[in-house]
Amino acid sequence: MLQAEVVRLAARAALALRCELQPRSVFARKGYFYPDLPKGYQITQYAEPLACGGSIDIDTGSGPKTVHIERLHIEEDAGKSVHDSAGLSYVDLNRAGVPLVEIVGAPELSSPAEARDLLQQLRELLMFARVNDGNLEDGTLRCDANVSLRSAKQGRSSPRVEIKNLNSFRFVQGALEAEIDRQGRALAADEPLRSETRGYDPERHATYLLRDKEAEADYRYFPEPDLPPLELSTSLLAELRQGLPELPQAKRRRYVAELGLSPIAAQVMAHHPAVAAFFEQAVAALSATGAAPGRLANVLQGELLRDVRTTGLGASFPLSPAALAELVDLIESGRISGKQAKQVYATIRGTDLHPAEIVAQQGVQVLRDQAALRKLGADIVAAFPQERAKYRAGKTGLLGFFVAKLIQATSGAADPGLASEVLASLLCDEAPRDS
Repeated sequence: MLQAEVVRLAARAALALRCELQPRSVFARKGYFYPDLPKGYQITQYAEPLACGGSIDIDTGSGPKTVHIERLHIEEDAGKSVHDSAGLSYVDLNRAGVPLVEIVGAPELSSPAEARDLLQQLRELLMFARVNDGNLEDGTLRCDANVSLRSAKQGRSSPRVEIKNLNSFRFVQGALEAEIDRQGRALAADEPLRSETRGYDPERHATYLLRDKEAEADYRYFPEPDLPPLELSTSLLAELRQGLPELPQAKRRRYVAELGLSPIAAQVMAHHPAVAAFFEQAVAALSATGAAPGRLANVLQGELLRDVRTTGLGASFPLSPAALAELVDLIESGRISGKQAKQVYATIRGTDLHPAEIVAQQGVQVLRDQAALRKLGADIVAAFPQERAKYRAGKTGLLGFFVAKLIQATSGAADPGLASEVLASLLCDEAPRDS
């Protein structure tokens, strides 16, 4: 029997990929014999799939690119063949019969790096659409990569080879590189090549033969007699379209346009749905204070993310969104410096303590005593006569050097603006005090 939730998740994936959902789709039996498919056929969709004609926009090393989707269909998973170092093979049937969605991309990728980029961004898209947890290690997201080469010199193409069950982005890129190298050497030597299904051995950085690849006729497709055609009502299609959440690229554009984030910060904030949700909750808590979301993104990226633990679609954070907003407000209001914020965060991390409480208890505050800063600054200027002379000779960028020394001398407590003002005055004095 077909589960209703399977259809909903598959349809949501299709909409996220801008596919055209078909009101009517048909299931088929795909017949082939392999040890991990003991019943001898797989339930899938063939002539009339659930969705066709989508696309995904990706960022690659050579710029943005649109990759088209040929089809998206529902099918059942097969078992898994496991091969050990002693040459023995085992069959694991735990996932046999589990429903899955297969996404077939158009042959538009021109490098292994592009294939890696596509899969990384497809994973993000499916996670934000809430149809996949992105766990490649557990097999909930897998890739079969296809590759063939065309020799412009010889006017000869190699047959398409499929590399099965790649479960990491690094392996996808490595497998394609290895197979391209194998086929390239064969073409150069005018050696025969055939259409095959191959596996990838990352230790040898080489692909290996699993079996000859079947042709379409070999599968003997025919309509699945136990499942009627799947028909989607107009009301269900409308409900699915309305329920589609905001996807990562749209989020990043909004973060830049509405929140003033840099493109890099927006990329980091929207790399995982739980991180994006945490960030937006913190921004909502911050809005009452009027502080800039950009500072919040910087603190989240620079401090919190190293302590965030993601598991599938979920994540654990070292403090609450409200506590992060409070910490950022303390920085923005000038009550504590950036360095002091790091100290406060280290204290409250993994607790229910409030940043403002720690600031009050420990007496943490920005040093704005001009007389005290001038006294410390005079000692620093006197300790670096060569740098002072270069500054007075026109190398004014050295002011930052002296400011850093003063902030370091106050353990990060000095107000950077006031420190800069005091030191600029001291550096222009005619007779600095001896050290």
